Amino acid sequence: MSPRLVPAGDDSTGRRPDTPLRITVDGEPVTGVAGQTIAGVLLAAGRRAWRRGPSGAPRGVFCGIGVCFDCLLTVNGERDVRACRRRARDGDVIDTQSREADQ
Repeated sequence: MSPRLVPAGDDSTGRRPDTPLRITVDGEPVTGVAGQTIAGVLLAAGRRAWRRGPSGAPRGVFCGIGVCFDCLLTVNGERDVRACRRRARDGDVIDTQSREADQ
């Protein structure tokens, strides 16, 4: 795999850097571009962790391919969404969560 950025026109993931989007994370606006995953938007905004594990340790992206469950979020009211697998959509409302079911 090349370490260089793939030109947007050749990007099979659908990333469109000329199409901005805005999501809300825990009540705060965060911007990204169309085609980014939620994890990509959060990482680009400088957020490396967005939930806590059972021990209280911060968690964010671990595997980045949807195998582990470290990047779980609540998206538009749906719990346990993997941030690395879900593409961000303009207007998404995202809440961080912990392992406890009531949080």
